[in-house]
Amino acid sequence: MVKKRILSGMRPTGKLHLGNFHGALMNWIELQNNDDYDCFYFVADWHALTSEYNNTGLIKENITDMVIDWFSTGLDPAKSTIFIQSSIEEHAELFLILSMITPLSWLERNPTYKEMKAELADRDLSTFGFLGYPVLQSADIIMYKANGVPVGVDQLPHIELTREIARRFNFLYKEVFPIPEPILTNVPKLLGIDGRKMSKSYENSIYLADRGDVLKSKVGAMFTDPQRKRRSDRGRPGLCNVFAFHQIYSPSGEVDEISTECKRAGIGCIDCKKRLASRISEKMEPVHERQDYYRSHLKEVEEIIAEGNKKAGNIARMTMEEVREAVRI
Repeated sequence: MVKKRILSGMRPTGKLHLGNFHGALMNWIELQNNDDYDCFYFVADWHALTSEYNNTGLIKENITDMVIDWFSTGLDPAKSTIFIQSSIEEHAELFLILSMITPLSWLERNPTYKEMKAELADRDLSTFGFLGYPVLQSADIIMYKANGVPVGVDQLPHIELTREIARRFNFLYKEVFPIPEPILTNVPKLLGIDGRKMSKSYENSIYLADRGDVLKSKVGAMFTDPQRKRRSDRGRPGLCNVFAFHQIYSPSGEVDEISTECKRAGIGCIDCKKRLASRISEKMEPVHERQDYYRSHLKEVEEIIAEGNKKAGNIARMTMEEVREAVRI
C-alpha cells in the first residue's frame, strides 16, 4: 500500500506553549502513528523572517528549543521526517518559480494578511516577503507532493491558495503536483492566561517548559469567570478558562466535581487554580523529563535533524528536476 504523504511545519519563534501542543503537535503525533501516512514536519525558519527579518539573533536558538519540544511531546524521528526549511535550498527555487505564475490578486485577498498585520502592528510588515509568504508555503507543501496538510479552520484559505497554485502550474506546464487536501483538526479552545488567544506575542502563554513556581504563578494569574468576584459568588464553569484546562488535564470525575462545586460556590478560584497547576504538572512530567534529556544530548538532536535534512533534500532534488523539465529551464 502506498502511504499518503503528510506535510506541516512551524515557525521557530520560541519555545512552544500548551496551545501549540494541543492545537498542532498532538495531531502530528497521531498522524505519525497511523500506518496510512508518511509524515514530514519541518522548521519553517525562512517563514520566521517574514516577521522577524530585523531580529534574527534568536532564530537558531529557537530552532533547537522547538525541536526539543517536538521530541519531548512524542514526535518520533523513527516515524517522521524532521528537517529545517533553509537547509533545503530547493524550497527557494520553487518559491521563485511559483511567484512568477501567482496573480497578485490571489495574495491580496488572503484573509489572514490583514489580520496578521494588525496583530503584529508594532512591526513593519509592508514587505514583499510578508505578502508572498503563502507562495513560499505552497512551495513547502507541493515540493514533497503532499497529499494532506493538517490545519485548523482558520488556515483553510492558505491550503486553498496552495491548491490553486498547484493547479495553475500543472495547467501551464505539466502535471507534476498532486493537489493537496486539508486535514481538518479539532483544536481545543485554550486561551492565554489573560483570556485572549494564547500567543507568544501577547506574553500570555503557558509553555511546555514551564514547571514548579513558574507554572503555579501563571496558572494563579489565569482569567476566570468575570462575574465571580467573591468566594461566595456562584460560578459558571462554561465561561471559565481555568475550567477549560481542567477538562483537558483533570480526570473526568474531578472535572464533574469541580463543575458542581463551582456552580454552588463550594470551591473558590484560588483552590481551583492550585488543583489545575498540580494536574498540569503531573501530565507534563514525562515531557519535562524528555526535555532535560535532549538538552543534555544536543549532539543527538543535531544528528536527527541532519538525517531528516538528507532525506528531505533527496526528495526535493528529484521534484525540482521534474519542475525544471516541465518549465523547460
